[in-house]
Amino acid sequence: MTFEDEKRLAADAAAELVEDGMLVGLGTGSTVAFFLPALARRGLRLRCVATSLQTETAARELGLPVEPFDELDRLDLAVDGADQIAPDGWVVKGGGAAHTREKVVAAAADRFVVIASSDKLVEAIGPPIPLEILSYGARATLARVAPAELRNVPPSPDGGLIADYLGPVGDPAVLAARLSATPGLVEHGLFLPELVSDVLVARDGAVERLAG
Repeated sequence: MTFEDEKRLAADAAAELVEDGMLVGLGTGSTVAFFLPALARRGLRLRCVATSLQTETAARELGLPVEPFDELDRLDLAVDGADQIAPDGWVVKGGGAAHTREKVVAAAADRFVVIASSDKLVEAIGPPIPLEILSYGARATLARVAPAELRNVPPSPDGGLIADYLGPVGDPAVLAARLSATPGLVEHGLFLPELVSDVLVARDGAVERLAG
């Protein structure tokens, strides 16, 4: 089974968690690309919010209703992929440059489910850690969180520059606090374990549920 097959398997399992009438947050990335059609096939009555234009476009093309997030103050469920998943529950996201919106959506959901292929499982969180920073004073911001560098990608959905922290991680909680306290840094891609309700990982032809 390839990693793409595993992504599809995890996405199908997550789609089965969605119930009729739910408010659903749609993540961004290659694994969510499998979740969207799996969800659409269920034919449920849903209200959805998307974390990127890419996801919004794909969801609408599949017939999933997407509305602005400012019309809702909470979500029942959010589903998203991950770049790294550690045994202690820390998750890294942001490879798709949408981690700020993804974290906002995750925090607003009663249940945040991470779906992934087995290659996303790591022994410990390591670099790169995605960052979104303001364009104003960007070089100074990068200097304060060095070693870090801008990523050669388009801006985030909200216009922020995308960068990566490339130094040692050590204790993710300590690094997350340091990054969060840095002026000019909009958001980082470290998702604390308390934010994650469930992790669905596919491997060896089956889906495993890891506690968030």
